[in-house]
Amino acid sequence: MSAPRLVLLDSGGANLGSVQAAFARLGVSAPVSSDWNTIRAASHVVLPGVGAAATAMARLRENGLDRLIPRLTQPLLGVCIGMQLLFEHSEESGAECLGLLPGNVQRLAPAAGVRIPHMGWNRLQATVAHPLSTGLDGQWFYFVHSYAARLSARTFASCTHGDTFTAITADGQVMGVQFHPERSGAAGRRLLQNFLAL
Repeated sequence: MSAPRLVLLDSGGANLGSVQAAFARLGVSAPVSSDWNTIRAASHVVLPGVGAAATAMARLRENGLDRLIPRLTQPLLGVCIGMQLLFEHSEESGAECLGLLPGNVQRLAPAAGVRIPHMGWNRLQATVAHPLSTGLDGQWFYFVHSYAARLSARTFASCTHGDTFTAITADGQVMGVQFHPERSGAAGRRLLQNFLAL
């Protein structure tokens, strides 16, 4: 198999540099681009993101990526806000998202002893086998978020922070992770390796 030609979509997120560094540690170059030809030529595409869904969607509309992303046929991985943008709608500022996955992203429910935003390390629970989550059941990942997708038939791993929510989702070539693999040590490295092997 030839080396992956990976592209990070320019979502304006502050984690672009750390995602690039995580792939660099795997020996994979990860340029940031909004150029349609560059993105179409990639073997793998990553949509990173931190911050607010509405702000990230505005950036994608600005550079036209909201029109390109639904046309992509190669493996696509959304990270954190990038995953949330794959759904139809987010309660956060009433953002209309990309609609590649059915469903809405909702605010995590407050509960006694549960802090929102969810910031810190939590363990994954695999729900259904998927190549992206191979070897990750029970592993710890780093989360920073206040909104999440509910469990569905497309949930391949979950996490519990008060609510139980989708931590890994996939539908065909479209995949997303709610956590930050670039900040999650060896488990995050394995997740990125799984993605590159698709």
